[in-house]
Amino acid sequence: MKKLMTGAVATVVLASMMLAGCGSAGNSKPSSGGASSAGGAGSQPAAGTAAKPEDKKPSLTFRLADTHPPDYPTVMGDKKFAELVSQKTNGRIKIDVYPSSQLGEEKAVVEQVQLGAIEFTRVSSGAVADFNKPMGVFSLPYIFDSEEHEWKFLNSADGNKLLDGMSGSKLIGLAYYDSGARHFYSRKPVKSVADIKGQKIRVIQNKINIDLVESLGASATPMPYGDVFSALQTGVIDAAENNWPSFDTSNHYSVAKNMILDGHQRVPELLMMSKAAFDKLSDEDKKIVKQAALDSVQYQRDEWKKFEKKSEEKIRAAGVTITEVKDVKPWQDAVKPAIDKYRAEFKDVLEAIDKARK
Repeated sequence: MKKLMTGAVATVVLASMMLAGCGSAGNSKPSSGGASSAGGAGSQPAAGTAAKPEDKKPSLTFRLADTHPPDYPTVMGDKKFAELVSQKTNGRIKIDVYPSSQLGEEKAVVEQVQLGAIEFTRVSSGAVADFNKPMGVFSLPYIFDSEEHEWKFLNSADGNKLLDGMSGSKLIGLAYYDSGARHFYSRKPVKSVADIKGQKIRVIQNKINIDLVESLGASATPMPYGDVFSALQTGVIDAAENNWPSFDTSNHYSVAKNMILDGHQRVPELLMMSKAAFDKLSDEDKKIVKQAALDSVQYQRDEWKKFEKKSEEKIRAAGVTITEVKDVKPWQDAVKPAIDKYRAEFKDVLEAIDKARK
């Protein structure tokens, strides 16, 4: 009899424990706005137990898309930004960075960011020109004399005005990132501006870049960044243009063995957010996200300088023929029609850029 009573008590206790366990599940609620939500009662530590850092779950999880590989300076900037947001919100907001075009090529990603399907991206301002016309000004050739001139403008009230103006395109401009100067590289020898004529050159998918290349007497071929290597390799295009790190990490230097340092553009990168997602944040979180973006800029710029130097050394060591441009005036004269075509459209911004020279 004693054994039967003991078994019955054990059965009751076991059943009670099972019911208690079932009652703690299923309490987490999904968040709105396309972000993933985590947490809920099931994620809380037991009573009397101090919460450990690993016990804290983000209440909002966002995605940030980037075209470049994981160790590229823009991706390093993305990761620093995500880290700062996490720190400033005590882990409440998490931003997962997706490099290497995992979420799509730049133009497709911008469309997804406009819709709110992807919350953040880092993208070239040149790729944004079709979505926000004022950003097209950066695609105009030779508007900046140097890196110092460029950043004096970007950090000015006029530079910030361009970022703020992106909201009308369902995008929130958070910060500018560095991307250095852009140069032409080709399968064919290029020693002067005359050698560009007749070449089929890949350009960023916007109208200004097409006009720029055509003003040099070449044939512009708009094409996603990820398609350029095979196009160079198979001869679909003769040439492309970009900065040292992109020429390196894309491996374009292995199929385009000639580079001319004409420095025709300084096109800043943009770190931006979907307006649809941004509008759903609290005022406090909006401030945190904006400040974290600005706080990540210097880190990204430092990483850029280091990476750019390594890329140049690697490309030169690989035997690529590098031609220095000692006199840029013939290049400036050649592309003047492209600038004149858009001068009226970008009049105020060009005047502000000119003012930044002083």
